[in-house]
Amino acid sequence: MSSDIMTVGDGFYLRYYVGHKGKFGHEFMEFEINPSGLLRYANNSKYKNAKMIRKQVYLSQTVLSEFQRIVEESQIVAEDDKDWPEPDRVGKQELEVRLGESHIRFTCAKIGSLLDVQDSKDPEGLRIFYYLVQDLRCLLFSLIGLHFKIKPIPT
Repeated sequence: MSSDIMTVGDGFYLRYYVGHKGKFGHEFMEFEINPSGLLRYANNSKYKNAKMIRKQVYLSQTVLSEFQRIVEESQIVAEDDKDWPEPDRVGKQELEVRLGESHIRFTCAKIGSLLDVQDSKDPEGLRIFYYLVQDLRCLLFSLIGLHFKIKPIPT
């Protein structure tokens, strides 16, 4: 762990939302990590009458530090979303991060592929956003899968 990574008490906050409103209503996926280390996850899809999924769990300092490391190394706090595609009928994404003195809030259209990134007015900034979101979602889904699906072995 590097010395520039903050601890839980330093106020790290992260929220990601992606969603749209369509024929199945408001469908979205959102997760939030608050300064106390609580991870809250929600996924709402009415496709095939699916029910809303809500999960929450407190993260260890090690896992929280990994989320912080991913955000810090991405250097997303140096970016600006003014040239990113505006949310549209396809949907939107939001990313909010508080990291030390930095507090950012980005909003843009859903990104379908790297082709959308390359065709944007700010391909470099949007690429950073795109890969950061992919990394965060990968870690999130791994944690949820491990924490909520693994059956403990009786002792």
